[in-house]
Amino acid sequence: MKSAKKSWLNLADSLRILGIDPGSRKTGYGLIEHSGNHTRHLTSGCIRLSAKAPLSERLLVLSRELEKLIGELSPDCGAVEKIFFAKNAQSALSLGHARGVILLKFSEHHLRIHEYQTLKVKQTVVGVGQADKNQVQHMVKILLNLHDSLQEDEADALAVAITHAHLGLSQNQSIA
Repeated sequence: MKSAKKSWLNLADSLRILGIDPGSRKTGYGLIEHSGNHTRHLTSGCIRLSAKAPLSERLLVLSRELEKLIGELSPDCGAVEKIFFAKNAQSALSLGHARGVILLKFSEHHLRIHEYQTLKVKQTVVGVGQADKNQVQHMVKILLNLHDSLQEDEADALAVAITHAHLGLSQNQSIA
């Protein structure tokens, strides 16, 4: 059981955090390693789901891709952005289904799940809760010393992972 392996660590130990920005058409992911006061980018990207496919097929693809990612990346825990806004009820429902798949995959691998509101992620990464997407992308690149461009969802996933790295040791935000 991974959660027993590294529940809460000493500051000298490293923690591999897989951040996820949920989406029913595009889900961002970002893996960082945090040790003491140093945070390092390991990998990140987006899982793209066909907008033309029925929701059930997109959820199946998301499940399979997350299974591969978790297996290959061996995170110690997951950090997920909480849903706070959707354009309409149908979007909120689809996003909720995608989030359910994400939470299930972490739980199947016995990984602790930590959830953060978007406002808290922006405050932690940018310093302002009302920051826009460009500001989040810019600060993620600075904090992780990245030179290449990041997709919005990829930057958001890294931002939620960074948030857990900075806040997780002082707060218990887990749901698993």
